[in-house]
Amino acid sequence: MASFVIQKHRATSLHYDFRLEIDGVLASWAVPKGPSLNSADKRLAMMVEDHPMEWASFEGVIGPGYGEGPVIVWDRGTYENLREDETMKDGLREGRLRFALLGHKLRGGWSLRRFGRGGDNAWLLVKLKDGFADTNRDIVVERPESVDTGRTIEDLTTGGAHRATPSDDRSA
Repeated sequence: MASFVIQKHRATSLHYDFRLEIDGVLASWAVPKGPSLNSADKRLAMMVEDHPMEWASFEGVIGPGYGEGPVIVWDRGTYENLREDETMKDGLREGRLRFALLGHKLRGGWSLRRFGRGGDNAWLLVKLKDGFADTNRDIVVERPESVDTGRTIEDLTTGGAHRATPSDDRSA
């Protein structure tokens, strides 16, 4: 199974970077409201450039420039392609992905679908109806902390935050 990571990132605005390992890189989407466990919610996911695998473990404060701001590893785990008729790379090209996440916070089936508004970069992230769907919980409010360190975005912005780049040692 391939890996996934969701990083909570306060750059120009707060968003969640949803990343799926596909062919050795992290295919990435910025999700402004974060994932929802409610299968009726359709969350905008703007596709951004692929990121190298080293980004999957990054937590810290990105210094001045592109993406400046604090980042935590909000969730991580593995995922499985639910479309037996095509690879994830094919689904990415066609604009339709269905996968099951096995993370610390997110589990079960999900879909990402490209849609017309916003060009080729606009997608929708939707929780599939399964035993992990929940209409009563707001997972991004309920669980704001990093799965790696327990820190929150606020922890990184107060009291001597470490300025880092993704290649820095995570233990700093």
